[in-house]
Amino acid sequence: MNDLSLFNSLFDDFGDVYNLPSFSLKKAIYAPKVDVKEDDASYTLQMDLPGKTDKDVKIELDRNVLTISSEAESVNEEKDDKSDKKKDDGKEKWLIKERSYSQFSRSFTIPDDVDSNNLFANVKNGVLTVVMPRHAPPSPRRITVNCA
Repeated sequence: MNDLSLFNSLFDDFGDVYNLPSFSLKKAIYAPKVDVKEDDASYTLQMDLPGKTDKDVKIELDRNVLTISSEAESVNEEKDDKSDKKKDDGKEKWLIKERSYSQFSRSFTIPDDVDSNNLFANVKNGVLTVVMPRHAPPSPRRITVNCA
């Protein structure tokens, strides 16, 4: 990625003795994977977001920083010993519950040639696609020199 750069969100803190960033394993595991391609007309970013819809994803553009984020929280189930004992009353009980909360945020610096007024995004089959059209670079122009 020559002009499109990924903010290094996997390296959080600069607090150790050697001023080296610490590695966040949680962010490395839960951060969605991204592919970015370019052609003459646009840049296209694709991010795997299984189970997410357009309502689950937030995309913001601030100056030349594109941020994609999502947050989902499941309802916590209270365990009631009395209801667990009664199986014939139709009440459910959790046997295994590993999914509870997920959150991510990824930020990208977009190139200067992106037409920021015409970005568009969609989610289909668990893949977010963000298309960033390019605008034509300004053509050189001749400047006349006046005699004073």
